[in-house]
Amino acid sequence: MDSWEWNKIAGAVLGTLLFVLIVKFTAEAIYQVPAPAKPGYVVDVPEEATPSAAPAAAAEPIPDFAAVLPAADAAHGKDVAGRCQQCHDIAKGGANKIGPNLWGLIGRTRAAYPGFDYSRAMAANHDPWSFEQLFVFLKAPSTAVPGTKMSFAGLRSSQERIDLLAYLRSQADSPAPLP
Repeated sequence: MDSWEWNKIAGAVLGTLLFVLIVKFTAEAIYQVPAPAKPGYVVDVPEEATPSAAPAAAAEPIPDFAAVLPAADAAHGKDVAGRCQQCHDIAKGGANKIGPNLWGLIGRTRAAYPGFDYSRAMAANHDPWSFEQLFVFLKAPSTAVPGTKMSFAGLRSSQERIDLLAYLRSQADSPAPLP
């Protein structure tokens, strides 16, 4: 190929690029899309508290478990426990999954189920799981125990947590006494 052929190829490429740019600018001038009045999808992200921010809202009151647990719906708690069973086994003698087995959880020493490797944050406290501690933990596990490996977002509904506690209480050889 001689230089004349190379010049024709380069001219064709440059001409094509020039044509595409002219079409793009013309189309943008003719068809202007207005910005939407409101976004189609909004992701609600809670704002993190800053040190200078106002104090957080008062903590949720702990219910009187002696009064609410006998009236709780353990059948609904079993349905709620279905979310837990993705990572935990609740059956007696069941294997550990991503999380430890939950049989006999209420009253059991925290971070002491055999054969499970707990996070340092969870293993730092060996107090027995009480109704109150579980009620707070189940609302927001990562807030109650910062650094836990448990990635569950939590149960916002206090009634769901109470029903779940009633169900978990029944999943033991001898149910934990009411406080």
